[in-house]
Amino acid sequence: MDSAIQRDFDRIAALPSETWDHNSHYHPFLLKHIPASSDAEALEIGCGTGAFSRLLARRFRRVLALDLSPRMIETAKEQSRQYPNIDFQVADAMTFDLPSEHFDCVASIATLHHLPLEQILAKIKPALKADGTLAVLDLFKKEGAADSLIAACALPVSAGLRLIKSGRLREPAEARAAWVEHGRSDVYLSLAQVRRVCASLLPGAQVRKHLLWRYSIVWNAAPTT
Repeated sequence: MDSAIQRDFDRIAALPSETWDHNSHYHPFLLKHIPASSDAEALEIGCGTGAFSRLLARRFRRVLALDLSPRMIETAKEQSRQYPNIDFQVADAMTFDLPSEHFDCVASIATLHHLPLEQILAKIKPALKADGTLAVLDLFKKEGAADSLIAACALPVSAGLRLIKSGRLREPAEARAAWVEHGRSDVYLSLAQVRRVCASLLPGAQVRKHLLWRYSIVWNAAPTT
């Protein structure tokens, strides 16, 4: 990953924790597709401050949580002291050595758009055990009038949910400025591009569009015969 991305997320990690955001809204959806096992191991790529890692730690014996940002990992460790089964590491997922057929679950939230999708999925796939689950949430590029209409409809829904969950209609100004700055370098694939990559690498993957500018990939590795 680019060092500018690391600097962006070091800055974002220093912001006050939000009680709700567009990613955490879909945590229950992802968890619904991840089988729990007290004797299994999970990996999260791009763990941020560890919110989803902590949810995984309630389901799995061990969670390996990777993030490029040292500040994110520092904050995640501070907020996860009651979860000794999470191993937080500063790492670039593209160069980190993933053991073969090791993880029962690999999850990633709002991270894969920073990486070449085909290459990172090709790296994740052999790291999953037979019957292991890949669960991804990320952002996509709008294509056509239908996507633009859905994005417009998402605006009042997002504001209403934020008001209900956090008591305000918008993020604090400092957070908005940090995300706007980061967003200037973000590049997203269209959902059609994501589906083409998944069709090639992850046969049977469920790729789903969600209202709040997100899509998900859920894929189960084929069991051994």
